[in-house]
Amino acid sequence: MSAIWTKICGITRAEDAETAARLGADAVGLVLYSASPRAVAVDQCQSLFGNLPAEVRRVALFVDPAEALVRQAVDSQCIDLLQFHGSETEDFCLQFDLPYMKAVRVRDLEQAQAEIENYPAAEKILLDKYQENVPGGTGKQFDWSIATKLVLANQQAIVLAGGLSPDNVQAAIRQVGPFGVDISSGVESAPGVKDPELIKKFIELSKSV
Repeated sequence: MSAIWTKICGITRAEDAETAARLGADAVGLVLYSASPRAVAVDQCQSLFGNLPAEVRRVALFVDPAEALVRQAVDSQCIDLLQFHGSETEDFCLQFDLPYMKAVRVRDLEQAQAEIENYPAAEKILLDKYQENVPGGTGKQFDWSIATKLVLANQQAIVLAGGLSPDNVQAAIRQVGPFGVDISSGVESAPGVKDPELIKKFIELSKSV
């Protein structure tokens, strides 16, 4: 098994993005969704991501956004992967000429598989816990046995999220066998403020499975 792909999401400070990159993160993400406690403005993209090395993916997360907001982020030229957490259609996700990752909130196996099949062009599928009226970022774990079956059933790269931490990430990777893992609150000292030691531990543990 190749080294696990690691993404640190919910970046609100440039120093946290740079720390994650220095410590070996494959991707860092910011949240362009105003209802999130980690929301940033689209005009912050350049200041947050401008000093990252080219090999680190720069991800912008949206929830049922206006087309204009996504285009503004794309036009900043500091985003190279779009992440959609709402009810966006595949046609919507594809119109921006950047690869995209689609989040699927898992309630049960049949529901999650049916949703994945609506996004055949997605570069990655992110699995998160279903919570009513919450589009993601719950920080809560779902049934990993479902995730294991979804990894086996799909050709797309599956990224596991929801309730991950340095304490459980190795168990999650061993059980589920995902392409990657995505974490936000599990490496924070406060909402939107990342803890360098937790990031270091999370990445080291993830990549040593």
